[in-house]
Amino acid sequence: MLQTAKFLRTWLFHKQPRFLAPELFSHDESIRQGEQQVPEYFNFASDVLDKWSQMEKNGKRPSKPAFWWVNGRGNEVRWSFEELGFHSRKVANVLSDICGLQKGDRVMLILPRIPEWWLVNVACLRTGIVLILGTSQLTAKDILYRLQASKAKCIITNDMVASAVDAVASDFQFLKTKLIVSEGRRDGWLNFNELYKAQPADHICVKTKIQDPMVIYFTSGTTGSPKMAEHTQGSLGFRPVISERYWLDLTPEDIMWCSSDTGWIVASLGSVLDPWVFGSCVFVHSLPQVESTTILNTLSRFPITALFGAPTLFRMLVQHDFTSYKFMSLQHCVSGGEPLNPEVMEQWKRKTGLTIYEIYGQTETVLCSVFKGMKIKPGSMGKAVPLYDVQIIDENANVLPPGQEGEIAIRIKPKRPLGLFSKYIDNPEKTAASERGNFFVMGDRGTMDEDGYFWFLGRADDVINSSGYRIGPFEVESALIEHPAVVESAAVSSPDPLRGEVVKAFVVLSPAFSSCDLEKLTLELQEHVKKVTAPYKYPRKIEFVQQLPKTITGKIKRNELRNKEWGRM
Repeated sequence: MLQTAKFLRTWLFHKQPRFLAPELFSHDESIRQGEQQVPEYFNFASDVLDKWSQMEKNGKRPSKPAFWWVNGRGNEVRWSFEELGFHSRKVANVLSDICGLQKGDRVMLILPRIPEWWLVNVACLRTGIVLILGTSQLTAKDILYRLQASKAKCIITNDMVASAVDAVASDFQFLKTKLIVSEGRRDGWLNFNELYKAQPADHICVKTKIQDPMVIYFTSGTTGSPKMAEHTQGSLGFRPVISERYWLDLTPEDIMWCSSDTGWIVASLGSVLDPWVFGSCVFVHSLPQVESTTILNTLSRFPITALFGAPTLFRMLVQHDFTSYKFMSLQHCVSGGEPLNPEVMEQWKRKTGLTIYEIYGQTETVLCSVFKGMKIKPGSMGKAVPLYDVQIIDENANVLPPGQEGEIAIRIKPKRPLGLFSKYIDNPEKTAASERGNFFVMGDRGTMDEDGYFWFLGRADDVINSSGYRIGPFEVESALIEHPAVVESAAVSSPDPLRGEVVKAFVVLSPAFSSCDLEKLTLELQEHVKKVTAPYKYPRKIEFVQQLPKTITGKIKRNELRNKEWGRM
């Protein structure tokens, strides 16, 4: 079936012979240096999805699910690529003909994991409408900020979020249309379901240039207000066409489940763009609550071959007994969003026999990954994706030698690489501040070893400096989680009159240890860290908490804990 994916690339680039060269899909230095040609025009809907649909019609691809949704209560939706095209064209007509939206207009989409979310995604591709994604966990204040900042002309959501929108609706200057995905009606809103049913399935996909905006993501905002990161048809849509195999390497036979919340860029990567480049099936569970038993039962019941989840998911799953679960089809597991502790990887391997492959990136781009077949170095986030020249640099943008700590950066001059976001919208200061010399700086500190593997130390402002020793929080957290009492932890700096600052760990305990002597356990954990890693890194202060503050994408908000310690709240 790999020949099918090759056929798609041949079909897609029949006027661009260079794309068919085998070296384009290998670890080629020309890709790393950004020398590959790109087409002037590209649209993921017409150039990828519709090609798979045509192959189904021509009998060159079996008519099997491209999209498979379940809700855990017996309801299922299965669409082939042809059926996906049929439904998404009807939604495209809703957006363009009923809502009056045009290419370049912005639409905010806040829906949970329901099929309509995927239809709107594809419909926006067809119409050239710029999509703005948001999680259903957003408050009225969050929505107000995002609508005002983005100047969105339309919002699409459900009953749960509509009330929050209406609570601040008078403050929206640019918002013209509100669409609600609901069985009932709501004053001031157009009913998505009713309009969809009445629309024809004929729609001509707009022509989009490779640099045209495609999606806007509000960054998770571990520090400061969320910023609008813009991705284009090239950086988001075209990128997987030439780089997809470096972190997924799927086939049309695969069924991919990405458990990400729909407001995160990982949902776009793992459950829309990258699997469909391969012609793989996107599997979705509605997951109203992300519970371990639901995840484990789903992996046992359905023929899912690839799983992509945040480290939080894997940390949660390994706490359970797997003896009653058998993953008959699962072959490939991927984690991303923040580093995954080596101990969790080892536990997962023991319980399932499967390796977790890490990817590293931010809203702005996917930067590093552990490829299939690559040697695994526990704790490393892999090597640079061949699209990028990734280096460790100092404050003057000098490239540092292997083993020396610095900031993780991508070379963007003389040519900006494909796959990197285009800009922070309406924030040229932030865009400029992210550039240093010839590099885009990720804001993370790390090292690179002699073999080109990268190692994450922490956000630049998370690194702890105690008595002249620089300590990355991830090192402390990885040591702590090896102790059976620890479910997860966060290490931050805390003021100290003698050392300036020391390591403090906030620890979430396993239920089995919740009633133990906490003073004794504190000493035990401190001694444990001293044995596992360099003694100077041990947490001199430990506080036990019920949960850690996290962003809506599941990243630990160490800055919030740090500010609390330093009295900045």
